[in-house]
Amino acid sequence: MSEMQQALDDVLHRVTEGSPRVPGVAAVVTDRDGDVYAGAAGERVLGGGEPMTPDTVCTVFSTTKAVTGTTCLQLVEEGRLDLDAPARQYVPEIGELQVLDGFADDGSPRLRPPKRDVTTRMLLLHTAGFGYDFFNEHYLRLATEHGQPSVTTCSRASLRTPLLFDPGEQWEYGSNIDWAGLVVEAVTGRRLGEVMAERVFEPLGMADTSFTLTPQMRTRLAKIHTRGDDGSLTPIDFEWPAEPELHMGGHGLYSTALDYARFLRMWLNDGAGPGGRVLQEATVATAERNGLGELKVKGLPGVIPSLSNDAEFFPGLSKSWALTFMVNDEEAPTGRPAGALAWAGLGNLFYWIDRRTGIAGFWATQILPFADPVSVQGYYDLETAVYRTLGSRLPAAV
Repeated sequence: MSEMQQALDDVLHRVTEGSPRVPGVAAVVTDRDGDVYAGAAGERVLGGGEPMTPDTVCTVFSTTKAVTGTTCLQLVEEGRLDLDAPARQYVPEIGELQVLDGFADDGSPRLRPPKRDVTTRMLLLHTAGFGYDFFNEHYLRLATEHGQPSVTTCSRASLRTPLLFDPGEQWEYGSNIDWAGLVVEAVTGRRLGEVMAERVFEPLGMADTSFTLTPQMRTRLAKIHTRGDDGSLTPIDFEWPAEPELHMGGHGLYSTALDYARFLRMWLNDGAGPGGRVLQEATVATAERNGLGELKVKGLPGVIPSLSNDAEFFPGLSKSWALTFMVNDEEAPTGRPAGALAWAGLGNLFYWIDRRTGIAGFWATQILPFADPVSVQGYYDLETAVYRTLGSRLPAAV
């Protein structure tokens, strides 16, 4: 057994056997040529006896976003989508939304027209003005006092929220990529899942990734668990609507650690996949750059504690945003170099893409709330072990 395999196996067993623990975890690490590690520990459902495996199907939440961003970039390559044109040219209803300027004394929202149009680039960069009710108190107030549906309903009504600021002026993590998915549907005339299947999943061999569960995928589905205040875990029956009104480009996919590693490997390989090119090399080079200018990614306050703790990757380190990933501007404590790409999913799924040294990894747990301390530390330990054990064997910088 290699030093890296032993080290990563140790991390997975530690987080599933300690106290507090995670119910189950799957992790895959890949270089440009293929998976260099695929492991799992624990159970798909705590107490259920079904072991977690690298091909366990998970609700992957916001790791969906980068796949949606990829389809947008493909349409840009084809000259069918202008990232800097008003997004209302593709999806007229986004041009009807107004800016929220607080609430009146009677609790009603105060609204005004935005100073400029939302563009698809702003959607991909999270600068359009949209938020999430579990990270933003104003959106939470719209939900609790004014009946704004949650994005978990996968409904068009859930996206018809006011903007939190004038487009392009701030960074706020939210439902931006769901709107970008509607742009893809408008340009192609097809549902987002069909576009992804043809343009991303098939050329990459991602047979276990979809907005809906096939019977075969369901046999390998892990349940989401909630973490109690005492550290205990309780499995819950949570799934996306079986026939969603919208394929939510921001969060709606199911996938596996093995499948998602295929997507990460495409980014390591400048857009190339085993079944053909997914993105052009020049597109990948453009997409990995910081697109925020002087703006920076900020921490996410957990305003619905059952869904998220306060969350920030590497507090104190400068972080930017690309199309559609977080970029760490400085070397991370794990050994991840500056300029690497990364993000996460609400159920405590995490990934990173280190294009400079040609290594990427995906960590899949199924726990709420987000930023679960055991899950986050396990992921950091895994990434740290990868860089420590590969060391000089990492490919030369490119």
